[in-house]
Amino acid sequence: MKVFRMLVAVSMMILLAATIGAAGDFDWIRDFNIRAEADPSGFKVRLATRFQIGDIQINTVLSNVEKPADAYMVFRLGEMSRQPAERVMDEYKSGKGKGWGVIAKSLGIKPGSKEFHSLKRGQDFYDVSDKGKGKGKSKGKGKKN
Repeated sequence: MKVFRMLVAVSMMILLAATIGAAGDFDWIRDFNIRAEADPSGFKVRLATRFQIGDIQINTVLSNVEKPADAYMVFRLGEMSRQPAERVMDEYKSGKGKGWGVIAKSLGIKPGSKEFHSLKRGQDFYDVSDKGKGKGKSKGKGKKN
């Protein structure tokens, strides 16, 4: 009985460590999703402005991912890897459950690279200082390339 309890305890510790480790890589995602889900239309405007894309591309990606941060990561990884969103979506679907680090690597973003560390540090979408302040300074009207 002691051996069984010890095995259960060790298994639980390993599972907990794996869960914490996986979430720790991109721990900013949870807050990002909360903010995006609180203002879906504002989130779409931010995506359009940040990535210079239209509603069709935004809606296509949003309808094929689970969370708003996933859509952001699709566009961000596309930008970083110089790949179209469709290619990133293919990697997202085939690598589902493996994590964004694995997807980034499959797109040519090497672990330890400047780009990879940039992803782990956080997003460049929501300013930390505008948390909870509403719309912020930009109204989504900017010069399009």
